[in-house]
Amino acid sequence: MTKLFNDPARFTEDMLVGFLDANSTYVAGVPGGVVRAHETPPGKVAVVIGGGSGHYPAFCGTVGPGFADGAVVGNIFTSPSAEEAASVARAAHGDAGVLLTTGNYAGDVMNFGLAVTQLRGEGIDAHYFAVTDDIASAPAGEEAKRRGIAGDFTVFKCASAAAEDGLDIAGVIRVAEAANAATRTLGVAFDGCTLPGADAPLFTVPDKQMGVGLGIHGEPGVRDEPMPSAADLAVTLVEGVLEDQPTTDFRRIAVILNGLGRTKYEELFVVWGTASRLLRERGYEVVEPEVGELVTSLDMAGCSLTVMWLDDELEKYWTAPADTPAYRKGVAGQTDSGERRTDAAADAAAPTQDVAELADDDGRAGGRFVVKALDAVAGMLAGVEEELGRIDAVAGDGDHGRGMVKGSSAARVAAAAASKSGAGQGSVLAAAGREWAAKAGGTSGVLWGALLNAVGARLGDTGRPDSDTVAAAMRDGYDALIQLGGASPGDKTMLDAMLPFVEELQRRVSDGETWQASWRAAAQVATDAARGTADMRPRVGRARPLAERSVGTPDAGATSLAMIAHTVADCFARKSEGESQ
Repeated sequence: MTKLFNDPARFTEDMLVGFLDANSTYVAGVPGGVVRAHETPPGKVAVVIGGGSGHYPAFCGTVGPGFADGAVVGNIFTSPSAEEAASVARAAHGDAGVLLTTGNYAGDVMNFGLAVTQLRGEGIDAHYFAVTDDIASAPAGEEAKRRGIAGDFTVFKCASAAAEDGLDIAGVIRVAEAANAATRTLGVAFDGCTLPGADAPLFTVPDKQMGVGLGIHGEPGVRDEPMPSAADLAVTLVEGVLEDQPTTDFRRIAVILNGLGRTKYEELFVVWGTASRLLRERGYEVVEPEVGELVTSLDMAGCSLTVMWLDDELEKYWTAPADTPAYRKGVAGQTDSGERRTDAAADAAAPTQDVAELADDDGRAGGRFVVKALDAVAGMLAGVEEELGRIDAVAGDGDHGRGMVKGSSAARVAAAAASKSGAGQGSVLAAAGREWAAKAGGTSGVLWGALLNAVGARLGDTGRPDSDTVAAAMRDGYDALIQLGGASPGDKTMLDAMLPFVEELQRRVSDGETWQASWRAAAQVATDAARGTADMRPRVGRARPLAERSVGTPDAGATSLAMIAHTVADCFARKSEGESQ
């Protein structure tokens, strides 16, 4: 269990304070994460890695010469926001472009993809790449659906070394793609991990069993097997990875036996003794193996085996020197050549826009109502955090409740500040959406951020929206989710509650009902639809590999959306009883 913390809700922020102080010769803090303490020299591509916290030394522990130029640091097991990713990339960028790269998780893909779009709009040559090494998360032939686990390390290392070697942005991307295509990982867990402040692990493994095929966010394995000896575990890992080897004749391999947080180094060495022999017996030459903790999962007991098949170029970059807070290799003479960053250079916050003058009195009144609705939503979600986490943990990582509370709480504060400055309903919603995405992170964070932003764009800052406009705004919100998330109705996501809600709202408004009355009826439809997701099998996201376990439990995202719809309907009811807009 994770025992040492102050406020669990600020665990990541508190961790960064200590990390930055202890490693000030290597790194500097910027909004959203860390960058190298020295500026990126002219002509060098910047490589920015990232994801949620809880995986140290991944990701901030590998920022330094020979490795990453920056790391975006999200909350525990939660994707950083697009704003945070753009902030770190902006600070790390020199003049030769920036590659942002993460494991293949929906929240990371969406947020870092949005960051790339934002950076390109600012004139920065930005690109994104997702690592897909986990053989347990999708079968051969569907490699693009696989998540990134400890193989993140080999891909990040080779891409970073290529950038250090002077390759241009196209060359760095090519190396990342080659390393990813050559990398395979299989993991096992003996016991679950526990979030700071939680009194129970995210998942458990039956006594005297191990879970095979886990992810690095606490996702359960795809099957349980009897707890083996170290030698038998080595056989399971080696045979599992080699059965999925890429089409190649290369016989030189880079190998990582990675501990997940609670498996001791001595135990890993016992496993490695057999694993290395098995690999050599199969005709492979192991090149500079790594045995230890490189991509962890808080206090999870378990380990994973990663193999990268090496051509001459990948071997060059795998063995290249690196000097970072947590990982060093061949460091003689390895230094940062850029100028030391100043506080001003490290400030990478995006410029803000003054929107107070865009609103009229009706719009400002609408903004005040948005604040009241978001206040009610945040209060409601705080009360159901544990329930939403329990639902999410059945086939996910159990963080949905915490993410929704953090996102809605931040949105409430941002909305109140925008309204106080005189903003209209559209700008209030946009401010709330930005902060929801920034503070919640992950998939739900970016989706709710996009939804609120789309609704706000339709409502605008002037006038009192009529029923048709409100219905159209919710349709815009739904369309934004479709465009951003890559999911469809029937995939067991929040869309399965959102679409029935929007359709019922639009149907009733078209029949002449007020949008307030239509909203309440639509909220009940959304609730029924959310309950109906219990019978579905997830086809996207972290729950997809555990589809059978998900059957019988409703989708957490659909459930929270329906709850929010009802809470907002209650605000309408109070307003109609005497509150003025």
